[in-house]
Amino acid sequence: MMSKVSIQMDPIELIDIKADTTFALALEAYKRGHELFYFNPKNLTFNNGIVTARGKNILKIQNKISEHVVLSEEETRDLSSEDIILLRQDPPFDMTYITNTHILEILHPKTFVVNSPFEVRNAPEKLFVNKFKEFIPETLITRDIIEINKFKKEFKEIIVKPLYGNGGKQVFHIRQDDPNFTSLLEMFFEHSNEPIIIQRYLPQVRNGDCRVIMINGEIAGAVNRVPPKGEARSNLHVGGRAEKKILNKKEIEICEALSEELKKKELILVGLDIIGNYLTEINVTSPTGVQEISKFNNFNISSKFWDSVENYI
Repeated sequence: MMSKVSIQMDPIELIDIKADTTFALALEAYKRGHELFYFNPKNLTFNNGIVTARGKNILKIQNKISEHVVLSEEETRDLSSEDIILLRQDPPFDMTYITNTHILEILHPKTFVVNSPFEVRNAPEKLFVNKFKEFIPETLITRDIIEINKFKKEFKEIIVKPLYGNGGKQVFHIRQDDPNFTSLLEMFFEHSNEPIIIQRYLPQVRNGDCRVIMINGEIAGAVNRVPPKGEARSNLHVGGRAEKKILNKKEIEICEALSEELKKKELILVGLDIIGNYLTEINVTSPTGVQEISKFNNFNISSKFWDSVENYI
């Protein structure tokens, strides 16, 4: 059955079609005959009780570099007329992002928003993960420098990162006697009033950071992301290398332990990050990795995603 689908995402003209998850989801929706409308987050509007977006119809989408999308002229659409909205804008998870979840929540579930805007707002990746403390590495969230220094003294090597960052940006591996540590904290706290997150460094990251894609609480597949030499980050867009991944017993246990919680919260598309059998993040805002996992496993995860979403309509 054809549905009207709107996609809230960053500029579609600039995406890497060989890696972008949103592109893969949109391409599968197009192949299924759904009517697609695309808009940027900045063009979402609440006006006298009506939620609208200024955007463009996707007339054609194809796996062809530089010719991947054909768009209509711009129009303003009442989003209550849509069947489905994909919430696919990238973080940062800032007040703009949070405001957009409040606006989209007005529509949900009559217009089905994926992932649930209420649950996305209440499950920031680096906070939600702490609900499952039996699976995570030692973690500190604070702005208290005394507590930060105590944590560093205890664990020697640590990872420092912004609480609401994404994509490996501003992630630092700090060694025991790093002379830049105090300056690094000053930089964080001068540019933001938010706490930071500090975790015990996991040396197993040299063997890779496992990304697991969950569809409606079920394992859809996984990929191992190996950091380049001399780099603590394994994110693919900063040079990480993707490898085929078969989940071990502990990794499957972690996924199964989260399954019911993800279903209950209508978090249909989720990316779990696991390093050395430790759960480090639960990505619910705009998880990536669908294309890489689909290629390694010769399995169309985008099709599994739409099978699940269409069951809600």
